[in-house]
Amino acid sequence: MQRDRGRLWAPVAFGGGSAVYFALADEPSGLGVGVLVAVLVCAAFIARAVGAPRMVTGAAMLLALAACGVGAAKLRSEAMRAPFVPPGLGAVRLEGFVVDVAPPSASGARLLLAPVRISGVDPGALPRRVRVTIPADAVLGPGAGVRMTALLNPPPSKAAPGAYDFARDGYFRGVGGAGLALKPPVVMALPEPPWRLRLLMEVNALRWSLSRQIAAQAGPQAAGLAVAMTTGHEAWLSEEQEAALRDAGLAHIISISGLHMAIVGGAVFFAVRLLVAIWPWAALRVSGKKLAAAAGLTAVVVYAVVSGWPPAAERAALTAAVAFIAILADRRALSFENLALAALVVTAIQPEAVMQPGFQMSFAATTALIALAEGWPRRSRAFALPWGIRLVQDAGVWLGAAAAVSLVAGLATEPFAIQHFNRITLYGVFANLLTEPLSTLMIMPGLALGAVAAPFGGGGPFLAFAGWGLEAMTAIARLFAGWPHAVLVVPSAPEPALAVSFLGLLFVCLWRGRLRWLGLPLFAAVALWPRPPAPAVWIAPGGVNAAVVRGSDALVIRGGSQRFAAELWTRRRGLIEPADSPARREAAYRCDRFSCIPAGGLEPRVALWWGRRAPGPERWPDLCRSADIVIARSGDPSAAPACQGRLVLGERDFAWGRAAEIHRDGAGWRIAWAEPLNGRRPWSHRDQ
Repeated sequence: MQRDRGRLWAPVAFGGGSAVYFALADEPSGLGVGVLVAVLVCAAFIARAVGAPRMVTGAAMLLALAACGVGAAKLRSEAMRAPFVPPGLGAVRLEGFVVDVAPPSASGARLLLAPVRISGVDPGALPRRVRVTIPADAVLGPGAGVRMTALLNPPPSKAAPGAYDFARDGYFRGVGGAGLALKPPVVMALPEPPWRLRLLMEVNALRWSLSRQIAAQAGPQAAGLAVAMTTGHEAWLSEEQEAALRDAGLAHIISISGLHMAIVGGAVFFAVRLLVAIWPWAALRVSGKKLAAAAGLTAVVVYAVVSGWPPAAERAALTAAVAFIAILADRRALSFENLALAALVVTAIQPEAVMQPGFQMSFAATTALIALAEGWPRRSRAFALPWGIRLVQDAGVWLGAAAAVSLVAGLATEPFAIQHFNRITLYGVFANLLTEPLSTLMIMPGLALGAVAAPFGGGGPFLAFAGWGLEAMTAIARLFAGWPHAVLVVPSAPEPALAVSFLGLLFVCLWRGRLRWLGLPLFAAVALWPRPPAPAVWIAPGGVNAAVVRGSDALVIRGGSQRFAAELWTRRRGLIEPADSPARREAAYRCDRFSCIPAGGLEPRVALWWGRRAPGPERWPDLCRSADIVIARSGDPSAAPACQGRLVLGERDFAWGRAAEIHRDGAGWRIAWAEPLNGRRPWSHRDQ
């Protein structure tokens, strides 16, 4: 029963090897990785050549593939090696090209720049790209040369021990720094860029121009979603609309991924095949299915380029391309073999994808849906059935299939949603069931035709048609997001739980026979794995902020600093920040321009100094006298006599460990630092 299933585990082994590489505490040597690959590959060939038992040969080949995954990740890591912005750089003069308009942050609009000059940085040590937040009214299109004064820092480190590593993401995307413009950028002439950069900026300039045209012709209500689903730009998307989609379980609509590629490629495939079928001359001379597959493949590639080729769209485009190429090669388009090939191609080109939530959720959902298609009962079609009865039966089958698809895809991605985003959307299945017809029949066709016609000024009718669907989808999202307990916040499980859940899902989907259900308890590992207790105190990267835990509440000492990091940490630990936090902060702390000192009533008592300059000798007694824990972004509190007997963390500690969690350990304290867990890797702050 399992004879033809062995090859399906090839991408699992390859991706598992890549995951092992990224989980290592320190960077392995190239020689060591090369020897590992050579030894295990030779062992697999020897086992096959000598006619070893099938299970031995299969195990040897899977180990060889895992070693190849380690080798591919190492090669990719070395190929992407580039400088980061040095820490402590401060305000600099930055000159560079606008490569693209990045998704906005909570602080404002952002530009992705290719730096040409950064004051204080050697020309040979410039990062490939930097992402800078600018005033919203100063956004410039791709291709412009700009000069600005900005605060630049290396990519952000982990918000807490074990949290998601954004520095690793930035490393593999070529982003070596992030910053904040102190003044609006000024357009200036710069030397001619390399041809690859020039081509990239021209494509992005066309995307930005198309985005503005779609936004102008779609109307204010639908502009944000219309642009986000067409070109990937989120500049017109409101925070309220995004929050409603997220709380209703529809946030995947914003990210251009498998759903969008399937609708666009499938619509073009269906339309071309229909045109060939209704044209008798072509129907007799042309393979309509293969011509439609070629057209669908072209549409998917064009859509990926128009969307900016983000990682999710790139993975979806590769998967769709494998399906269409299978049709051209007279193979089944939707099968586990094609999915395995697509996964192998993606992980070979981008081994870092195995660590990204988008890749994990996309392939988990697709694997579960193909397993559902394999097991879906095939009913015999009745002949000469009255059309009314057939219509009712077909509608029932369609509704049942749509519900099953939404339920299975939602369940398959739930462990990853819990682990990475700490959210369970209770009504997501129902919201997706209602919006699926809108996406397939109204939104995506209207957006596709509108995007083609918009540059000629004729996109209005098509975009208006899509806009009705978008407004309906937004109304559905607001309805479900407003229901009681729409979102449950769940703390992340220990890291091994996600790997166990993934393997359990694969076993349920890929194994044949009743033994497959042994994978269900493994699949539930993320949900069932015991959570460790929350820490007593969280300290933000660099010691610029902190939070004190009391029960299920987390009181952040500085409300406006490191907001994103604080939200990530509270969700990861399953905590909430109370709605009356400002009043609680005012009652629990006495704060001035550079510090907060406990005023009593909240345990443990934490004193926080976030000034860039070290406190003067007269300030240490005030900080330490009433505190159990003293956190100083700058300076060395351990040298102050008034701080003796307290847990003190200073500038050197944060330069070494970045973020931290403090746990109660009997009568004392135990500190877990974030950066030492990263080891010395090309993307870690300890390796810079």
